[in-house]
Amino acid sequence: MQEVIERALFQAKKLGATYADVRLIEREEEDITVSNGKVEGVKKRLTKGFGVRVIVNGAWGFFSSYNVTPEEGERVATVAVEIAKASAMTKIEDARLAPIEIYQDKVHEPIKIDPFSIPLNKKIDFMLSLDKLMEMPGIVVRSSSMHFSKELKTFASLEGAFIEQERIVSGGGLQAIATDGREIQTRSYPASFGGDYARKGYEFIEEMKLEENAERIAKEALALLKAKPAPSGVMDLVIGPYQMALQLHESVGHPTELDRVLGEEASFAGTSFLTPEKLGNFQFGSKYVNIVADATLDYALGGFAYDDEGVKAKKIYLVKEGLFVGYLNSRETAFRLGLEPMGAMRADGWNRQPIIRMTSINLEPGNFTLEELIGGVDNGLLIDVNKSWSIDQKRLNFQFGTEIGYEIKNGKIQDMVKNPSYSGITYEFWRNLDGVGNESYYHVLGLPNCGKGEPMQVMEVSHGSSYARFRNVKVGVRHE
Repeated sequence: MQEVIERALFQAKKLGATYADVRLIEREEEDITVSNGKVEGVKKRLTKGFGVRVIVNGAWGFFSSYNVTPEEGERVATVAVEIAKASAMTKIEDARLAPIEIYQDKVHEPIKIDPFSIPLNKKIDFMLSLDKLMEMPGIVVRSSSMHFSKELKTFASLEGAFIEQERIVSGGGLQAIATDGREIQTRSYPASFGGDYARKGYEFIEEMKLEENAERIAKEALALLKAKPAPSGVMDLVIGPYQMALQLHESVGHPTELDRVLGEEASFAGTSFLTPEKLGNFQFGSKYVNIVADATLDYALGGFAYDDEGVKAKKIYLVKEGLFVGYLNSRETAFRLGLEPMGAMRADGWNRQPIIRMTSINLEPGNFTLEELIGGVDNGLLIDVNKSWSIDQKRLNFQFGTEIGYEIKNGKIQDMVKNPSYSGITYEFWRNLDGVGNESYYHVLGLPNCGKGEPMQVMEVSHGSSYARFRNVKVGVRHE
């Protein structure tokens, strides 16, 4: 393996590269799905390959291969240089990288139980027992899923970096879908769209309390069929941690990606309203809004030791006491704006170039109890767990729906309501936040499927939050 890397870097330098790096990745994955008492699928995948990225004549080149041999290392580096030379003929400006500290390191993922050491039949039997707990009249779909991955990534560069990182991920979740023949309602646990994920071993599955919640979510799906519709109007919201994860992802994480800001993502996923002149000058939210990008957070799915440019993981503020103060960046975009690289460049495999991706984007906890947040609401809703989302190309106008809600009247929780939704303009919404729950309610949700780039790259990110209270939010759809 080391000879492959050394030959690739030597060849790139010999052919004129002023910068070159190599990422060699070995990855093992396992996915299990169970639905309505039957095993729907078991997928196992082993992949191995490497990619070489170079700068020649001020332009980037990249090439990759699954044939991990020294001779292939030379060939891949040669093609990467040829691509860079061709790109240099049409470049607008030279690619230049902000300086970083160079590391040689070996990072082991501390886990208690290797998920691949647990027999497949034991995992399936557990999932079938969860399925049985959700079985009741009116529940038409019962489903559960588990995902496990183990990755060894080696990064090396002409600058002298040599970093080996192990990464182990476990996660999954449950879903119950109910119908009365007229409508459909869904409840998920711990969260929708696949559940929850962390950089842990099989112990994370044991910590998720799936057995304790399987019957509850099925009963709630049935109860939603009989619940009254969520109200419409302008009112206060107390939003739970699982919906806050989506709120952070769409209205904070994506618009602070500096490649979007600079127009490099415009064709696929839009740009951003957080343009450079706003950095350090724009009131993004209220004084209660403290949002960080933290790749150093233990176990967080969006965390790591080093990004795919060899930048050591950092915790930075994106929004501090409501003021917009930071971007997710790369070494190249950091140089363009005179910023310090903060380590947000990642690729979803050996055959993809790294692009700017979210790390763990977290709303820092406040000092409120949940009772205090609810107690300060005369007329509003408590909502949680995402059901739908829509946001415009600049990440300004949004509308989100959740699986479940409860009315709040005079500071007290009242009836369950179905199909709650809310909408707003990003910065106006965050300026109306006036209370965040304390650390006892704080949860970091792992999202394994953030899509970005052309060709599409699917990345593991995470978002931490407690309950949060927002004033004067547009709720529901008013029909005149």
